[in-house]
Amino acid sequence: MRLILVGHGRMGRLVEALAPSYGFEVAGILEVETNASGKGVTAERCRSVDVAVDFSTAEATLATAPRLAAEGVSLVVGTTGWQAREAELREAVARAGIGAVVAANFSLGANVLDALTEAAARLLAGAEPYGAFIHEAHHAAKKDAPSGTALMLQRAIERARYPRPVDVSSTRAGHIPGRHTVGFDGPAETLELVHTVRDRATFAHGALAAARWVVGKKGWFTMGDVLSSRGAPFESDAEGSAITTR
Repeated sequence: MRLILVGHGRMGRLVEALAPSYGFEVAGILEVETNASGKGVTAERCRSVDVAVDFSTAEATLATAPRLAAEGVSLVVGTTGWQAREAELREAVARAGIGAVVAANFSLGANVLDALTEAAARLLAGAEPYGAFIHEAHHAAKKDAPSGTALMLQRAIERARYPRPVDVSSTRAGHIPGRHTVGFDGPAETLELVHTVRDRATFAHGALAAARWVVGKKGWFTMGDVLSSRGAPFESDAEGSAITTR
């Protein structure tokens, strides 16, 4: 299978390095210099390309993703900050009849945390003395705050019909790869669910697992869809190079 990388920062380079272990050949890289306003997407460049993995910027995603979809290239999008215009991308995916996996966080642990957060919020929804909070911490260079993952976790609490406000806060400092804490605080106890990233490669593994899964599918998907499918989507072809869900 062949993929295109959109963005070639830290995450793009990790995806490039790990792609062969998931059965992918990197067919091209779209960077700022070669993809102004999405103009780097051409029929020639997309020929025989199965999927694009996008870890760029919100502006680049909005310009590039619809063009890739129109060329029949499936999408894996890990960029955040564009969700106010999600309807546009959904329409482009539907019109092109391709598949897209869109996630604020591609790590296995973060997506398990999302499910656990919804379950905890549902159990505590009727416990009026308990208040909910979300805190996230990332490296100083991360632009968006709160993080897309924090907003994902907030939506998980909302899905559970938790009726009280949720305090969301952020820290930007140093080189923190990522830490998310969901808490429920009562009069005599505090429950905390915590996910800490030690290696950004976990996001690349998840994105490549999603890329392999989405090829040949049609529709708008999340990592929940990938994880709930049969098989071991996080298992790579190279022994020891990825988490296995078996």
